[in-house]
Amino acid sequence: MNFLPSGICLYLSVATCWLSAKVDASWWYMGTLGSQVMCDNIPGLVNKQRQLCRQHPKVMQAIGAGMKDWISECQYQFRNHRWNCNTTARDHNLFGRLLLRGSREVAFVYAISSAGVVYTLARACSQGELDSCSCDPTKKGSSQDSKGSFDWGGCSDHVEHAIQFSQIFVDAKERKERDARALMNLHNNRAGRKAVKRFMTLQCKCHGVSGSCSVRTCWQAMADFRRTGDHLRRRYNGAVQVAVNQYGTGFTATHTHFKRPTKNDLVYLEDSPDYCIQDRQSGSMGTGGRLCNRTSRGMDGCEVMCCGRGYDTARVSRTTKCECKFHWCCAVRCRDCQQLVDEYTCKPQT
Repeated sequence: MNFLPSGICLYLSVATCWLSAKVDASWWYMGTLGSQVMCDNIPGLVNKQRQLCRQHPKVMQAIGAGMKDWISECQYQFRNHRWNCNTTARDHNLFGRLLLRGSREVAFVYAISSAGVVYTLARACSQGELDSCSCDPTKKGSSQDSKGSFDWGGCSDHVEHAIQFSQIFVDAKERKERDARALMNLHNNRAGRKAVKRFMTLQCKCHGVSGSCSVRTCWQAMADFRRTGDHLRRRYNGAVQVAVNQYGTGFTATHTHFKRPTKNDLVYLEDSPDYCIQDRQSGSMGTGGRLCNRTSRGMDGCEVMCCGRGYDTARVSRTTKCECKFHWCCAVRCRDCQQLVDEYTCKPQT
């Protein structure tokens, strides 16, 4: 099986995604080359994916534009980790050969990218950017919650539509393969989609005399994507190593003392490299030159981050805001001050 995640290839290809042959493709070409050209130039798509790609060019543009958001969230979640969700435009795909291994990190990439597609599409629907969808049409009439009755109003994010489209589009290739890696991909894609729906919130506006809130108008809204990222990072920490069951239809935990994974868990097949040194075969970029915290005992500490190689110290100048004063009315004005600080970076491998 082609281990490059087909769904990720789909919406990563808007930046840089190719396998056997390098194809320089950028997401902004979606709007300039046209749907037909763009879809035909993305390698590795199955017929269903190409069909949807051609039928929904604006959806493809939205996915491409939202790609930076989930990549940024991935990098935020792993900013203090040896693997920091770093990307490269010079290898086989945006994450290099990392994606060839069914590791815990790859499980997270699948989940956060799948969640990112749902979030991006639901937001684009609510903002009227797509002709194929808008606000959630099922949120009509009256309903009630723990505070009483309310009327549906405003614009509820149409997450169900985004989930349905993402499932059909992103999962298409894995549903044809159905081997161990495909099952892993499908499971983590679904976990990512479920994470977005998990944090839907009911937001309301009160109407009535003197703010009495005798009448409420409410709508369903997605939470900030950071909550999804935080949730999936916790799932990464508790990810379950699995093997395919004897029927080839699901998973069993690799170790008997591990729990059986739920639909919300992330699953992985192979152990991760330690990411200490640069290794193109495993997709590890190494930690040489990475910033570390000399006083921390955690993952960001120099001892852990630098894998025992030691670190270099450099004194650098930083600009900070200082001597801030409040001026009536209503501004805070500060001076720019220069401050010398010590910066610690991991020594390169020898």
